[in-house]
Amino acid sequence: MIREGDVRIPSGCAIAAVISREGRRMTGSSVIEAMKPMHDRSNGLGGGFAGYGIYPDHKDLYAFHMFFDCRDTRKKCESFLKESFEVVKGEMIPTRKMPEITDEPIIWRYFLTPLRSVLADLQLDEKEFVARTVMKINVEMKGAYVFSSGKNMGTFKAVGFPEDVGVYYRLDEYEGYSWTAHGRYPTNTPGWWGGAHPFTLLDCSVVHNGEISSYDANRRYIEMFGYKCTLQTDTEVITYILDYLVRRQGLTLEEAANVIAAPFWSTIGNKTDAYEKEKLKYLRTVFPSLLITGPFSIVVGFDGGLMALNDRLKLRSMVVGQKDDRVFIASEEAAIRVMEPDAERIWAPSGGEPVVVTVKEGMF
Repeated sequence: MIREGDVRIPSGCAIAAVISREGRRMTGSSVIEAMKPMHDRSNGLGGGFAGYGIYPDHKDLYAFHMFFDCRDTRKKCESFLKESFEVVKGEMIPTRKMPEITDEPIIWRYFLTPLRSVLADLQLDEKEFVARTVMKINVEMKGAYVFSSGKNMGTFKAVGFPEDVGVYYRLDEYEGYSWTAHGRYPTNTPGWWGGAHPFTLLDCSVVHNGEISSYDANRRYIEMFGYKCTLQTDTEVITYILDYLVRRQGLTLEEAANVIAAPFWSTIGNKTDAYEKEKLKYLRTVFPSLLITGPFSIVVGFDGGLMALNDRLKLRSMVVGQKDDRVFIASEEAAIRVMEPDAERIWAPSGGEPVVVTVKEGMF
């Protein structure tokens, strides 16, 4: 007889997030606690967090969070970075030793900025140069991975349950205006430090519950534009798609959502607003290879806000709540209640309906 717990739960993986619209800074403690009631949605093979506004003293510098397999790799990578960047500070990321977290790589961070002379020679803006540098390291430098590369934000991830990963990285000592969290239940890809969520590029971070059945088509298309998927999990491609659509193509987040979770043609045909109908037809026609199929719920972190999005059939759970200036997102209402027992207006967004929350201008 098959009993509960004897088979995998295909709807596994846990996501959670919180943001203050007033830009008030919060420690990572509450979002760590939010992962505890969703413990069984993970299996200990990956947990992680992203915090925004956590580096106010270095807010104008890119923060590279990196894994290294050995000291020699770290030295080699440092030399490479110093050829093109002013490295203002480099240090180990503080951690707590815990029996639950094992096989740690060398975990380092660098606060840096591209050299103006290099940008001038290559005729690139700094974001494009940083993105290309991240790709170059992750593809060509064996044993080195850049797993976070934005300004005034950082990703922290490991193999383990998320509540242990948060304690390991001492996230109670950081303060940010927004946090995202993920507990992993890998089904088709390996559980390893670089494969834990969030996945990031520049200030964009993604946590994801689900499976991408269109991964190969999405990957082949996005890699034509210089992106390289090297971290052995399907979620990585979502981050690069969003970077391509928003940063390089200039789409809004809502428009990008209408690409990756595009309405059905029948739905578009029933639109009464002529402008909206033509825009949706344009997006589906121009970016067909970036439609993500399969069940998913994602939370996207970016400089100044969050976006929550389900697949268009809403095959994965996701709820949103609010209290005062804070907005909460999670796979389950129980996680929101841990962060704020008196949360109000709990609702489940419809499939393909983006929920975008931003911090008031000038508040962080």
